[in-house]
Amino acid sequence: MIYNVLGLMSGSSLDGLDIAYCSIDWQNNQVKDWALIEGETLEFSDMWKSRLSNLPSQSGLIFAKTHTYFGHYLADLVQTFLQKHAIQKVDFIASHGHTIFHNPDQRISIQIGDGAALAAKTGITTICNFRTQDIALDGEGAPLAPLADQYLFGGYDFYLNLGGIANLSANINNRWVAMDCCAANQVLNTLAQELGAEYDNKGAWASQGRVDQSLLEQAANFDFYTAPYPKSLGNEWIRQHILPLYLAAPVSWEDKLATACEHIAIEIATSIQQILKKEAFQKEQYKVLVTGGGAFNDYLMESINAYCNQSQKVELFLPDASIVNFKEAILMALLGVMRMEKVPNSLKTITGAQKDTINGAVYQGDYNQ
Repeated sequence: MIYNVLGLMSGSSLDGLDIAYCSIDWQNNQVKDWALIEGETLEFSDMWKSRLSNLPSQSGLIFAKTHTYFGHYLADLVQTFLQKHAIQKVDFIASHGHTIFHNPDQRISIQIGDGAALAAKTGITTICNFRTQDIALDGEGAPLAPLADQYLFGGYDFYLNLGGIANLSANINNRWVAMDCCAANQVLNTLAQELGAEYDNKGAWASQGRVDQSLLEQAANFDFYTAPYPKSLGNEWIRQHILPLYLAAPVSWEDKLATACEHIAIEIATSIQQILKKEAFQKEQYKVLVTGGGAFNDYLMESINAYCNQSQKVELFLPDASIVNFKEAILMALLGVMRMEKVPNSLKTITGAQKDTINGAVYQGDYNQ
């Protein structure tokens, strides 16, 4: 069956809503063919950036209101996208929402953006809450990206996504494993904003800085980095532990950016080594597909390439810019199709859950849809 789907992703870097309009041909529990027809990032208003950033410390009432209002706001953005691109046929929306709390050890992962509001305002059936069933069965609820790697982007050994959080997945003889590595664009964008830009374009400022060894050692001094996988990071942990460390460091902003890139590169290389050692996975050369906004940061990519090639031969591959930009939104479209087809869209080998699960709450749109 061919599905025409809108995938929505609101990432931790707060740059806006990624929308991917995809056609996915699902047959015999596999993707026979697929295409990204239209993709666009609609920037959040300053009010919404501030509200989402500050929400973790607000009252329960404000939290509940924001969840509802954000759902209506997402619906407005969806309608803008549909009108701009003259899209007539949408089978359903698959919305990730915006993560506010992610504490899987406490069985909590909360993404706001009311799916009922989305369905009601757009008239389009909406699927949301793609992590909760996995977490209810003791999984991390993350990362989700390996499902796209498996079904849509075959042919690589490792898959690295450089979003607000850097995460890594690996195909070990058709067995998939994955982990979050470290904070990435959340840190880099926050530091760049102190210099008056939304992000460090191509890593230009980082390239002017020098790595501060004291700050680098402090950034690496957390138990998370030595913990076994599967493991995942929450935005609130990054805001509590990582961002204050960089913001308070008594060095230049350029040095902070250079140090952050160094830390990211080291943790990614270490994560690859951790997987290779645990899985006893040996090849002459490893192919790594890199996506996410960080893939456009030349300085960061050079650092990652240098550290990854210290212990083994690694070749980094960048797909078309549309895939780099919209992979996570495409992923949501895929997860929605799998939910509709009643196929597990979260795997225990990736998340550590008791079993594979089918995730996603469905809110019906117009009944004649």
